Amino acid sequence: MNVRPDFSEEESCFAAGARVVAGVDEAGRGPLAGPVTAAAVILERTCVPDGLNDSKKLPARERERLYDILVATAVVSVAHASVEEIDRLNILRAAHLAMERAVAGLGLTPCHALVDGNLIPRQLCCPATAVVKGDGRSLSVAAASIVAKVVRDRLMVDLAQQHPGYGWERNAGYPTKAHRDALDRLGLTPHHRRSFKPVYNIL
Repeated sequence: MNVRPDFSEEESCFAAGARVVAGVDEAGRGPLAGPVTAAAVILERTCVPDGLNDSKKLPARERERLYDILVATAVVSVAHASVEEIDRLNILRAAHLAMERAVAGLGLTPCHALVDGNLIPRQLCCPATAVVKGDGRSLSVAAASIVAKVVRDRLMVDLAQQHPGYGWERNAGYPTKAHRDALDRLGLTPHHRRSFKPVYNIL
């Protein structure tokens, strides 16, 4: 059975008195290169786009279509944590830092945030609930997953033009065989995460 996200998590927050609920998710915890990107999205309850789902379950063209609709109809904020911050803090803390920045950048403080995963970023500016596999359960989190994925993928396409040969326009920095082979052949760029084992081993 193909279970899709719905508004149940948000409705629970509204029932508890929240007026503004944001979904929060990140993209890019697994790659060897590039920042980790987070998005926070506040959906307009009467204008939720059809087709929202976990970004990993959507083809690129559909993600792009939904991204354009979300930017036009929802309150959207995107933030990053840099490669330097990933190497200094660790990838989980850097992902949480990006989430904290995304929520802070919304322009209004949500009454409550629904955060994908099993941990809540410790310096989030509002109360929050961790929702395991939230991008497949909550429409707001699914929206955030789409926005974060599209923005990060576009960023990696731009970086691929500056550093050709690693295939970032196709692999978004993930450790594909082509990317690992290019690391052996071409060496590191400033955008590689030196704390990640395949990169550290080259050092």
